[in-house]
Amino acid sequence: MTDSALPADPKPAQPQPEPQPEAKPEVKPSEAKAVKPPAPEDKPFADFVPNLLIPALAKEIQAYGGPSCELTFSQGPMPVVGSDCWQVAGALPNGRRFWLCFTSDSINASKTIALAEAGAEPSLLESFLIDEKKMTQALLVSRLVQRLNGQKWLGAN
Repeated sequence: MTDSALPADPKPAQPQPEPQPEAKPEVKPSEAKAVKPPAPEDKPFADFVPNLLIPALAKEIQAYGGPSCELTFSQGPMPVVGSDCWQVAGALPNGRRFWLCFTSDSINASKTIALAEAGAEPSLLESFLIDEKKMTQALLVSRLVQRLNGQKWLGAN
């Protein structure tokens, strides 16, 4: 039997209904999502460091068992190499000092750390947090305190 000899399909094709566009619910201003406040890291660098980072760092050093320390924020020569940078400088009561340096006015800028024992000048500049994709206040504080504790400068080491 050939194709032309086959009986015609007894059911005629039914037209498909046209898809209706989905009606989007109307969003009322009162139902709109609340705008999240900006993350602390989104504040301007000159605002973030002295008002948020330094107090959080001081609190964490003491919580870790370290002594109360003097922390300052300034722009000046980077320890060891002398190039200009923004820095958080810390001085512990026993004469030990540390510097967290930012190469530009951004927490995402390249960072270095320098350490000095009492009566000595820093002689080594170490890269700090070089592999991190997103920089946060918590990350800066925890890693700096971890580094100071690694030197046995905090708590009862």
